[in-house]
Amino acid sequence: MSLDGKNVLVLTTNYGTEQDELQKPVAALRDAGARVVVAAQQSEPVQTLVSDKDPGEKVTPDQLIADSDEAGFDAVVVPGGTLNADTLRTDDSARRLVSAFATSGKPVAAICHGPWLLVDAGLAGERELTSYPSLRPDLENAGGSWVDREVVVDTSGGFPLITSRNPGDLPAFSKAIVTALSTA
Repeated sequence: MSLDGKNVLVLTTNYGTEQDELQKPVAALRDAGARVVVAAQQSEPVQTLVSDKDPGEKVTPDQLIADSDEAGFDAVVVPGGTLNADTLRTDDSARRLVSAFATSGKPVAAICHGPWLLVDAGLAGERELTSYPSLRPDLENAGGSWVDREVVVDTSGGFPLITSRNPGDLPAFSKAIVTALSTA
């Protein structure tokens, strides 16, 4: 599947993003031919973490979340990491962006703790989705139907919603995003 001509926006904070949940989907999308733009809250490098505690690699963002717009992008990806997701869910620009992608019918993908942003953006209701297990009550309280599967692709709400549980699910998560973009 070739994603030549497809553009993907990845949203992250500057501290606390799970390293593999940022880097592996970006690599898979680029390997498939997509142009990937990493948007962070600040222009400083993103300090990733491994297992929410050990310092990971630093990633240089391409632009700021606040300066980003869904126009010109075909999908948005939200990596996890507890600190990242808890901070991102309170970011007005991040909530606005994922809502704009959903309103435009474009794929929204979130892994691990990333679905917290879906809750605060009002996108989890009446959708089947998954996440890190501790988010189950939050997603169910937001009206979602939580399932324990490596990847869930729900197309019932006007936009493809792609969710996964944890770093172990990254191959299936990345494949689901590539598939959604190749058929869009």
